Amino acid sequence: MKKITIAVLSFFVIATGVSAQFKMSEGSKKVATTMAIIENLYVDNVDDKKLAEDAIKSLLTKLDPHSTYISADEVKDMNEPLEGNFDGIGISFNMMTDTLYVIETIPGGPSEKVGLRAGDKIMYVNDTLIAGVKRSTKFVMSHLKGPKGTKVTVKVLRKGVPDLLTFKITRDKIPVYSIDASYMVDHTTGYIRIMRFGATTTNEFKQALAKLQSQGMKNLILDLESNGGGYMAPAIDLSDAFLGKGKLIVYTEGSRQPRRDEISSGKGAFEDGRLVILINEGSASASEILSGAVQDWDRGVIVGRRSFGKGLVQRQIPLPDESMIRLTVARYFTPTGRSIQKPYTSGDVTSYNMDVIDRYNKGEMMHADSIHFPDSLKYQTLVNHRTVYGGGGIMPDFFVPLDTTKYTPYLANVANRGIINKIAYGEVDNHRDDILKKYPTKEKFYKNYIVSDDILDKLKVAATEEKIEFKEDEYLKSEDILKMQIKALIGRDVYDMETLVRIFNEYSDTFKKGYDIIRDEHLYQELLRKR
Repeated sequence: MKKITIAVLSFFVIATGVSAQFKMSEGSKKVATTMAIIENLYVDNVDDKKLAEDAIKSLLTKLDPHSTYISADEVKDMNEPLEGNFDGIGISFNMMTDTLYVIETIPGGPSEKVGLRAGDKIMYVNDTLIAGVKRSTKFVMSHLKGPKGTKVTVKVLRKGVPDLLTFKITRDKIPVYSIDASYMVDHTTGYIRIMRFGATTTNEFKQALAKLQSQGMKNLILDLESNGGGYMAPAIDLSDAFLGKGKLIVYTEGSRQPRRDEISSGKGAFEDGRLVILINEGSASASEILSGAVQDWDRGVIVGRRSFGKGLVQRQIPLPDESMIRLTVARYFTPTGRSIQKPYTSGDVTSYNMDVIDRYNKGEMMHADSIHFPDSLKYQTLVNHRTVYGGGGIMPDFFVPLDTTKYTPYLANVANRGIINKIAYGEVDNHRDDILKKYPTKEKFYKNYIVSDDILDKLKVAATEEKIEFKEDEYLKSEDILKMQIKALIGRDVYDMETLVRIFNEYSDTFKKGYDIIRDEHLYQELLRKR
């Protein structure tokens, strides 16, 4: 008994030493005692680390869908897209037919400096064959990434060169960008797409905004579609850019967290001019903070479909082994007092994650009148007193239904088997120089490139080889989408991601409706006055 008592006391010392600022309840002591008893008395040897992780995971599932445990291995991968950089060689790539295909080299990055090019195929990394042997993306990434200053040798197959080329690359800090497109749609309308809210988002946005304003931008379309959020601070900064001085942007509050208000400074770079924000069911968290602030102050028009509905604030708490608990500590509320968090049942993460699919099955994606909010969730905007809703995402001011008429089983099969990517890759691999000669700028490509019948015939043949039955009626329904996706992928691989985004927007009903609204001042103002 003495040995067990000492073990239990030791456990408490460790636990309280790690988390001295936290009070241990009787329940906490009970869990710690149970762990110590198992480790000292259980009949077989146990993996105490795994046992502890399983216990932590089980505890957190009883709380809410966003309180989670993150292992030490997962922490770094999770943070990289938000921190704005990682250590590596500086390329974007795709794995095509078991081969790593370089899409682009990051300008000024280590790969560009040694002469690696878009279109190169990396066959070996440090004498490890990675081509043709079904290496996972995670495996490849683990070999290419590494601490800044370390070296990696790659052997590359380049079109037109008979022998493998060898490059010794010194790894460096590689930027991860939040904004992948910012361009002028017309002489006065700018467009910015934000993929995530990370450490560099505020500066990237300021630079993109200044660039567009220097080109004559008066009105802005801000695309937050499928932006799952990230850090809260840049969402507050961007809201500040649109709002006048002294306006509440968001407030947070929890049972153990006092209310904290975020107020606009009045130093925003785009407080005037028409503003349209695009959202959909994948827009969450920080995207909803920004959209909610703009909507509540009647500052702009929200266009698209109801957002995801994440209104919980997480705090990341490190554990001794570099793992982490991401714990919900507060809720956030829009300026009108709306909670955007959609309903959830503790422990039922599956139903929570299936909510978007349920919306589709219930017809909400196609019909706005399928969405019902109780009167208790009605709020009034702060300037024009329009009705807005809480309790489950941001409901747009103008609803754009999801058009499913062109999406067929044939298209799904071709896309899921990677055939569209394969055809686009083949065109770039075989005709990159020809494309650049005919379309020396991405603007000329965007305006003039047409996917030929020959390319579409190659796609049909490739689909047949994959045993996908050709159905002419389905093919004809989906032909425009197939052309668009092929053109967009070619544009990305030859030029940049912005080219892909512009081509996608040409076919996007949400973008087109947002553009119609921002060009029509009467419609824009009418939507902001609508009760």
